[in-house]
Formats: sequence, C-alpha cells, structure tokens
Amino acid sequence: MKKVVLAVMAVAAIGFTSCGNKAQQAPAEVVEAVADSATVDVNAAIDEATAQLTEQIEAQDANKLQEVLAAVQEKVKTILATNPELAKEYVAKIQNFLKENADKIKAFAGDNAAVQAAVSALTAAPAESLVDGLMQAVDGAKATGDEAIDAAKDAAEGAVDAAKQAAEDKANEVKDAAKEKAGEAVDAAADKAKKALGL
Repeated sequence: MKKVVLAVMAVAAIGFTSCGNKAQQAPAEVVEAVADSATVDVNAAIDEATAQLTEQIEAQDANKLQEVLAAVQEKVKTILATNPELAKEYVAKIQNFLKENADKIKAFAGDNAAVQAAVSALTAAPAESLVDGLMQAVDGAKATGDEAIDAAKDAAEGAVDAAKQAAEDKANEVKDAAKEKAGEAVDAAADKAKKALGL
C-alpha cells in the first residue's frame, strides 16, 4: 500500500514539475505570438493598401486614389502609435509600390495637385526619416497640448485668486462702512445725551 501511495505522489510531483516548466515557457511564447501577430497585421495592412491602390490605378480614378493615399497616411500614424519599426516597414513597402507604379499614376493623375501632394508626402523622404518626422510632430503636438493645459490651469488659478481678492476687498469695504456708520451713530447718541443734559 505504501508503495502505491509513493508511486502516486511521484507521478503527481512529475506532473506539477512539468506544468511549472510550461508556465515558465509561456511568457516567451506569448511575446513571440504577439510579435508575430503585429507583423501579420502590418503585412495584412500592406496587402490591403496595395490592393486598394492597384484598384484605383486600374480604374484611373484620381479622386478615389487620393482617398486611399489619405487612408494610408492615417494607417501609418496608427501603426506608429504602437510600433515605430513596423511603421517604417509599412511606409517602405508603400513607397516601393508607389515608385513602381509612378508612371501609371502620372498617366491619369499627373496634373492632379492633390494626388501629387499625397504621393509626395509618402515618397519624398526615406521611410525612416518620414516616420521619425511624424514621431517628432506627434511629440510636438503633445508638448503643445501640455503647455495649453498648463496655461489653462494657470488662468483658472489666477481667476480663483482674483475672485478671492475681490471678495476680501468687498468684505473689508463693508466692514469699514459699518464701522463708520457705528461711529456716526455713537457720536449722534452722545450729542443727543449732551443736549438732554444741557451740556
């Protein structure tokens, strides 16, 4: 009987040990899965963008092409918010696509200033420089927003202080006026008493 109990305990101990090893391995596997998922998402975003761009190039629709290019710029910002390196990869792939199809785009949208500006915004600088520039713009906007918040707080605090000071001044005015009236009343009473006494 003791042997059976010991055997069961040994099996249980081995089971717990193997579970512990799996638990220790899980975080690394999760990190890799998340990284793979992000890469898949960027690849899917690239595929989606190039498919939409191809569709509008084949349709030769400058307005729709401009809309797709604007959506691509927004996607860059979205990816940038979570992973700048993947944003660079996304931009680089889109840049390659636009460069490969530059002649086709010029053929039907060469004189469309909005399309030219949108293409130029995505291709004028290397992917890394473009993403770094966007990051600086975002950081600058955050700093400006923080400054605006601080200025609003200062203004609010100033308004509160001014209101307190105005209230104190008014209270002091009321006190001084009350003292003055009380003094006048005392003087009038004293005069009346003197007259009554014939002084």
